[in-house]
Amino acid sequence: MLLRDIILDLKEHQALGDRADDHWYYTAKANVITQHFGNRPHEVLDVGAGLGWFSKWLLSNNYADSAICVDPGYEDETEDRLPNGTSIQFVRSLDHSSADLVLMMDVLEHVDDDVALLSEYWQKARPGTVFIITVPAFEFLWSAHDEFLEHRRRYTIQSLTKTIRAVKAEPEAIHYYYGAIFPAAALVRLATRGREANRSDMKPLPDALNGILKSVCKMERFVMKANRLAGLTVVAKLVKPVT
Repeated sequence: MLLRDIILDLKEHQALGDRADDHWYYTAKANVITQHFGNRPHEVLDVGAGLGWFSKWLLSNNYADSAICVDPGYEDETEDRLPNGTSIQFVRSLDHSSADLVLMMDVLEHVDDDVALLSEYWQKARPGTVFIITVPAFEFLWSAHDEFLEHRRRYTIQSLTKTIRAVKAEPEAIHYYYGAIFPAAALVRLATRGREANRSDMKPLPDALNGILKSVCKMERFVMKANRLAGLTVVAKLVKPVT
């Protein structure tokens, strides 16, 4: 299955409206990216990017110089320049990549064949390219939220590792994240199981609560790479070998 088969995951952003850019969940996940890519990337390839939120965040905060967002759902192929002079392209497909950082942020769970999608971009990447992957964690947390977002599956460290190894790659780092809020979030998911799949769990929050959750996630980043126990998201870093 190729990237054209991905169902766009834009519903959460639509639910958050103009609060998406400051929402604790997205800003925390964006900061996780910066903890993993090592050297500052020159070019980012954002696979299944949708609105390109993560690429825009990296560019706006001077973590990269340019980005290519690839998604078959774009009506037009365009290029934008951000106020700080960085550029971002939106394309439907590409044959090869010169990026030094590839993002697959909550993409693999949307396709029937996650191995095929990862393999496609692993083959297109040049040696030395860093891949950062995030996916939702634990099938027992499956809820109307997943059905609304049209997920195919949730993962564990073990199942994501299996997908990665199926493309002849090896995770350099793999761990859970959002572990600090995992107990509360799990209770909510289990309590609302069976709810009609008509909305995402993501919603705007009061500023004070949004700030508290940002701080909790910031503190968790100091220990997240050792977390192989529980969380709402699985995070993996892989590096294509230089031969």
